[in-house]
Amino acid sequence: MALETLMDYLDANDVKYVVITHSPAYTAQGIAGLAHIPGQELAKTVMMKLDGKMAMAVLPAKYHVDLMLLRKRTKAKSVALASESEFQSIFPGCETGAMPPFGNLFGVPVYADENLERDKEIAFNAGTHRELIRMAWDDYKRLVQPKRISFAAGRPAEAA
Repeated sequence: MALETLMDYLDANDVKYVVITHSPAYTAQGIAGLAHIPGQELAKTVMMKLDGKMAMAVLPAKYHVDLMLLRKRTKAKSVALASESEFQSIFPGCETGAMPPFGNLFGVPVYADENLERDKEIAFNAGTHRELIRMAWDDYKRLVQPKRISFAAGRPAEAA
């Protein structure tokens, strides 16, 4: 999904947002530093396989997915990280690893960690490793309707 397509979707849904451009970065913590956004406010999207089906786990950049907790909270029998080759084709126009957390637009269920609700805003990759979108958390919830559960590990990720 190109940035323009995402912007069109947000505009069509009367969402106010800001596009933040930064030099290329490939880790969530690196992006947070470049864009001067606290790791709590920057959301990263981690592609998972729950019982063999693709799903998005969206959580603050400073944390990592606790696989056992995600399995428990989703009542899945199996949970695993998805490989890039398994999800790349689902997100046409997106750079690998930079897909926005809008699984609803791609037919992929979205699980958002409850820690994201601590802030009034959410920022996330906009399909590239050079652009972010920042918008109100309430607008994100309204559009995506993620299942909000707790699955982030208690300590920050090393190189998220």
